[in-house]
Amino acid sequence: MAESPGRARRDETSPDAGRPQEARPPLTAVTGDAALPIALDRLIHERVRLAIVSALAVHDGLSFTDLKTLLDTSDGNVSVHARKLEDAGYVTCTKRFDGRVPRTEYQLTAEGRQALERYLAHMEALIKRVGGA
Repeated sequence: MAESPGRARRDETSPDAGRPQEARPPLTAVTGDAALPIALDRLIHERVRLAIVSALAVHDGLSFTDLKTLLDTSDGNVSVHARKLEDAGYVTCTKRFDGRVPRTEYQLTAEGRQALERYLAHMEALIKRVGGA
């Protein structure tokens, strides 16, 4: 099997082989009077997930169809990204039937709102830092 370029192969003969890796603290950048993690919340940073969380932040709830229309994306995109946000506890998904028609409704959780606020504060701090303000 060929190795991918840029990937280091683990030496199975090294004394550390098989040992769990230590968790490293996140890198930080000092911005003003607070240290800011350099890594953005990757869960929210993805374009469609950021759009979902942002849309839900300004609405009490949105249906699957409303999200799909608002984001101008496919059923699969909404479904996959909303599921990741749901698994993280950032959104809730309620499914019901209106007669025989299935209705799926999404709402932002308190944890999702806090994650979005942290993300936006992080982006604002980066913009100020880069802009020299």
